[in-house]
Amino acid sequence: MPSQSQCTHLGQIRAVEPKTPQGCEECLATNGWWVHLRLCLECGHVGCCDQSPNKHATKHFHATRHAIMRSFEPGEEWGWCYVDELELTPEELEPRTTPAPRHGTKA
Repeated sequence: MPSQSQCTHLGQIRAVEPKTPQGCEECLATNGWWVHLRLCLECGHVGCCDQSPNKHATKHFHATRHAIMRSFEPGEEWGWCYVDELELTPEELEPRTTPAPRHGTKA
């Protein structure tokens, strides 16, 4: 299905596992707190939202340029592209698979 949002970064989405499923990676390390969690769909980093004091999800984007994140809150299925500033649907958040190039076949 084609993108409804015209995001140009959907190809960066990977099938990731959250690195710290129990919470924001940096807040856990510093005994901080968060409001909501976000999951980087390129590397699996879990960071806190922009309503949290430290805004680690956005800081992760600025440090890595990983453009696509999704909500890591139960029952929420939306995502965001930091570069294009677009909200993404659950369908758009599925990892894209590109077939391997064919090098020819032997008869």
